[in-house]
Amino acid sequence: MQYLFEYGDMMTSPYEAFIMDSALQYFPVRPHWHYYTELIYMLEGTAMAECDKKSYIVEPDQLILFQSKTIHALYSTSSEPVRYIVLKFDANTLSVANSYTPKLSTVLSTARNDECADIHFSEDILKGLHVREILLDCVKEMKELDYGYDIRIHSHLCNLMVYLLRLWRKSGFQIDKPVVADSDELSLNNITEYIDQHSDEPLRIEDLAKQCGMSYSYFAKNFKLLYGKSCKEYIEFIKVCKADDMLLFTDSSLDYISQETGFTDCSHFIKIYKKMKGITPKQRRLTHLNTQKTTSAL
Repeated sequence: MQYLFEYGDMMTSPYEAFIMDSALQYFPVRPHWHYYTELIYMLEGTAMAECDKKSYIVEPDQLILFQSKTIHALYSTSSEPVRYIVLKFDANTLSVANSYTPKLSTVLSTARNDECADIHFSEDILKGLHVREILLDCVKEMKELDYGYDIRIHSHLCNLMVYLLRLWRKSGFQIDKPVVADSDELSLNNITEYIDQHSDEPLRIEDLAKQCGMSYSYFAKNFKLLYGKSCKEYIEFIKVCKADDMLLFTDSSLDYISQETGFTDCSHFIKIYKKMKGITPKQRRLTHLNTQKTTSAL
């Protein structure tokens, strides 16, 4: 069974910065999640980004932000190669001591499910922010590892994230929302790893709550607050993401996919998939195959 979780050692490597070139490296980027916050800045070409249940077309000089713990993927939209900057960072390192400003990691958590906090930033919105230059300098610093490289990357990130946060606030995002306590969030983080590893097995919400040391109602309330969906919906979402990956990158039958990803049967799989994606698994596979044929013919 495929796991969606991507391990990253944030204790020893709180930052990653590099340029992804689809002509030289494996592409597409299949569905996954991690504890890093990730910024993608498109340099050349166009890609389709999927994050949770939404899709975005990312064009040159546009930026997309993938929140920590969100399932995301990148796919090609044409035969043209894509080049983009990737910057991953631990949002917990960007807090400022004795500041009235809430921790950035807390702000990002509250923004995860807020419609006013759009993760896709157009070229016009970013105009004057020098995002390309900032991110290219982060790549350079990460490559050279010269004295103080981490301080310079930290400074760039703080400036950039403040810019993006201000853009969200102008769109109506409110910072002072109810948040999950840090200790409870840590427990819920651990339980999402468990769900990822055991999503093909029967999972009872009562048992998951017990693993977190919480009552059913307290667990359900905090899970919904943190992830914007109930735990039952989250489990179904994980299963659909894994099934979607098998639909696109294997020729396995729908019966086999439904068994491998933990659905009770094929009809249940099709019902949940259509509810979440808006199309049937068969339609999704055919659309993907037709897109591949079109791009290879160009």
